[in-house]
Amino acid sequence: MELAVTVTSTVPIESTQQAIGYPSLFLLVLFGALVPVIPTGALVSSAAVVAFHQTAPFALALVFVTAALAAFLGDAALYWLGRRGMRSKNGSRWLEAIRSRAPEERLTQAQEKLAEHGVAVLVLSRLVPAGRIPVMLACLIAEWPMRRFARGNLPACLAWAATYQVIGILGGSLFSEPWEGVVAAVALTVLVSAAPALWRRIRRTTTA
Repeated sequence: MELAVTVTSTVPIESTQQAIGYPSLFLLVLFGALVPVIPTGALVSSAAVVAFHQTAPFALALVFVTAALAAFLGDAALYWLGRRGMRSKNGSRWLEAIRSRAPEERLTQAQEKLAEHGVAVLVLSRLVPAGRIPVMLACLIAEWPMRRFARGNLPACLAWAATYQVIGILGGSLFSEPWEGVVAAVALTVLVSAAPALWRRIRRTTTA
């Protein structure tokens, strides 16, 4: 009897989490791709932790598909808006927003790598913290058509979603309570995101 009560109480909770969680994850990742102020990687990792502890089949697969699709559509929309700005005489606020988040030094590096390696750079740009926008701007300056950008960005978004989902799964597997796994996944995501900037600062200090 206790088992039956537990099962019946767990299923509605999971159903509610899925009904709210997947659309929320999609919208937040989509918005985060357009306006890069939301820690989308941490969101994906946290969603993966919750899915890891659920009994519903394919929960992790749905998190992966939702995150990858939202990231892909968000990137495509931002690139399309950037192309419109490039063709406009006065530019656009979206193009200015992209330029403001691409320091000259990182843009130059992105242009050089894009010229050498082409589409492969898009995949790496999604995995490197703060690497997406400079590479996207380099593609805009190189006048890549929308189709070429989308073809390279698809595997980039898949690799990005898979990477942060693995972080979430690791966090979920280490702790019995979902909230503990979420805290661990977020902490690990923040550490991964901050590591490159910290390394560049150490190198500058050492060089100086």
